[in-house]
Amino acid sequence: MTDGPLVVIGDSLLDVDIEGEADRLCPDAPVPVVCGRAEHRRPGGAGLSALLAAREGAEVVLVTALGEDPSGQRLRALLSGFAEVVRLPLRGTTSRKTRIRARGQTLLRVDTGDGRAWRGREGERVARALRGAGAVLVSDYGRGTVGAVRDLLGDLAVPVVWDPHPSGEAPVPGCALVTPSEAEAAALCGQRYARPEAGVRRLIADLGAEAVAVTLGPGGAVLCRRGGRTVRVPSPAPVAAGDTCGAGDRFASAAALALRGGAPVEEAVTAAVAEATRFVEAGGAAAVRVPEPAVGERPRTAVELAALVRAGGGRLIATGGCFDLLHAGHVSLLRQARAIGDALIVCVNSDESVRRLKGSGRPVVAERDRVEILRALGCVDAVMIFDEDTPCAVIEHLRPDVWVKGGDYTGLELPEAEAVRRTGGEIVVLPTVPGYSTTGLIAAAQGVM
Repeated sequence: MTDGPLVVIGDSLLDVDIEGEADRLCPDAPVPVVCGRAEHRRPGGAGLSALLAAREGAEVVLVTALGEDPSGQRLRALLSGFAEVVRLPLRGTTSRKTRIRARGQTLLRVDTGDGRAWRGREGERVARALRGAGAVLVSDYGRGTVGAVRDLLGDLAVPVVWDPHPSGEAPVPGCALVTPSEAEAAALCGQRYARPEAGVRRLIADLGAEAVAVTLGPGGAVLCRRGGRTVRVPSPAPVAAGDTCGAGDRFASAAALALRGGAPVEEAVTAAVAEATRFVEAGGAAAVRVPEPAVGERPRTAVELAALVRAGGGRLIATGGCFDLLHAGHVSLLRQARAIGDALIVCVNSDESVRRLKGSGRPVVAERDRVEILRALGCVDAVMIFDEDTPCAVIEHLRPDVWVKGGDYTGLELPEAEAVRRTGGEIVVLPTVPGYSTTGLIAAAQGVM
């Protein structure tokens, strides 16, 4: 069992359901007229897998590509409420699936978006997330996210569950579990088998996986382990007809969480079949409701918050530092900074960055703990880690209206001054509280010891 977060890697989509009533045909074509009553939005693809895992109480880090178009901004807002998002850049527009539904049935689906993911400068953030993972779920929808980071996915020391897509990447060797549907398994094999048991044995050899579970909808799954027998894992009860959209995402996320908790693969697949069955019986993805956060509802990640503040015309404040051994001087500075705007993002030096700046004995507090302590402060709306010696790159990424620094700087002395100027922001230097210093606290603690 591992206590690290579940890291979900893959393509996220914006799913939109327009629900209405259809009781007549259009007079100029033999199609139903749907009188729309409600419109519901939720993350789809890897975003849905991450959401379902988070609703099980898991800490989730989502590595996904998001665009700057309206669908991408909406999707970022939805994702910000439940996961830490490592955002890859997207060339093109965000994928969106719009379903027109009446009385629980989908009448039409319209797909838009041509975006393709690329890594950009986020490789180290992805690698850091993987180093701290308790398990990894690859949710591939064939839009480039997995391919952009594929070289980072080999030889991981934690269970990797791979949910493939016909137009996506082939799973890396050594996955703990690969979870294709019957159609996806046939595509991976290059031919269709009369019995899934034959295909699953072929996939074990072809993919170099430790186990493969082919999902069969109401029929449960067929599981084969390397060097072991092939077994049928049936649904726990007869499955009533329902909306199966998202059932594969529920299966994969449940299996990944079970493996993260230390369950053997057969137990994990049995739990996944049961969870996917319950998901369909409850209405499938159409029954998933996600509140769309407004500015001030404190999204967990800096990029989502920055986009929301800009969209709402607010004033974004940012500051940066090591924040090693957080003390009253830090808290005073952060409170003052938050008071001059609508939201505050704190940019934190990574452990490697702190070591370069402060020496081999620092930081005293690891970056993950420093981030959690800062997030717990009521004056901090989001936290972002950076690996460089200066915060110039994150300033250019976030584009804050105000960059706050504490101390006796003039503003022109700051190495990040040029980055602030280029992005149209201003620098505000706030006074620090005398008598507080991390170096002094460490020295005092060492003296006591």
